[in-house]
Amino acid sequence: MFGSPSIIVTTPDTCRKVLNDDEHFKPGWPLSTEELSGRNSFITIPSKDHKRLRKLTAAPINGHEALSNYIEYIEEISKTTLDKLSKMGEIEFLNQLRKLTFRIIMFIFLSSESESILEALEKEYTTLNHGLRAMAINIPGFAFHRALKARKNLVAVFQAIIDERRAVKRDGVAIKAKSDIMDDLLEVKDENGRKLTDEEIIDLLIMYLNAGHESSAHTIMWATVLLQQNPEIFQKANAEQEEIIKKRPAGQNGLTLKETRKMPYLSQVVDETLRWVTFSFVVFREAISDCKINDPKVWPEPMKFNPSRWDDLAPKAGTFLPFGAGSRLCPGNDLAKLEISIFLHHFLLGYRLERTNPECLVQFLPHRRPKDACLARVKKI
Repeated sequence: MFGSPSIIVTTPDTCRKVLNDDEHFKPGWPLSTEELSGRNSFITIPSKDHKRLRKLTAAPINGHEALSNYIEYIEEISKTTLDKLSKMGEIEFLNQLRKLTFRIIMFIFLSSESESILEALEKEYTTLNHGLRAMAINIPGFAFHRALKARKNLVAVFQAIIDERRAVKRDGVAIKAKSDIMDDLLEVKDENGRKLTDEEIIDLLIMYLNAGHESSAHTIMWATVLLQQNPEIFQKANAEQEEIIKKRPAGQNGLTLKETRKMPYLSQVVDETLRWVTFSFVVFREAISDCKINDPKVWPEPMKFNPSRWDDLAPKAGTFLPFGAGSRLCPGNDLAKLEISIFLHHFLLGYRLERTNPECLVQFLPHRRPKDACLARVKKI
């Protein structure tokens, strides 16, 4: 693959071994992915640096306090988006969801909601993604060449934001009440008192803002489509959400983090979607030294969408890895599941999806999606 001798590993025990064994395996992503993600990206840096950066950034993104702070904004924008989509007629549902999830991740990292900035950056990320899984051919007309230009534009935007934030802090000017993750990245220090460099911050932003909207948007789209295709599952998930509303104390407006943890069936719907879709088609590792590994069968009726398979199920290690495994487990997995659950909560309670081409063919690169980007109408009920 990508010009290198490759072994494709698919069995649970082998996947677990490869992803958890840092002694024999290291990240081995294609050159195109490394160049476009950046030399300080989580996917390329050595284990020691990875541990340091992960420790510095995990809590502000995935911690309990952080998720409690984000939930109000995520819910409000999900409700607003669903209402807006219901008035737009035929839409590319996936692309609208990408705008939604990009707005959320931008708010969390940069407090930015400027429509022009959002649209410009989202467009650059779309170009970047088409180059991430392409051959590293830097010639005009090739996806990698276009993606390098997109990365250059993203670096320029993020550097300007960093410079502005540093100038504001230096001059002691207070321009916003809410701090965001960019503020944290500028100030955070490791145990040796070392701060992050501008290059480290920029590569972290490029990675987090990309991973933080693409995977969530695709998962929300597929979960919505699969719920709509399975009326019994839809009704069961809907009944659970209605029960949450009924039990809500008088005077409470909106979801709480505690309520999102009391959605066992919806959580199974999300897990089943992640199992069924497999957003990232492969995770790359390079063997540092020779080692031997083995085989079996995993999911009964693997192509059937069946959230009830998760009843009292503790998946065998290595069989369910939607966010990877080992020391490089996705650092935003809880935030992603929270986003997905909140959107589905409101979709189930008040909307339906009518696809224009329900039999549309599916493409698998850069990610699994309908070729028409899920052309559909969102109906308010």
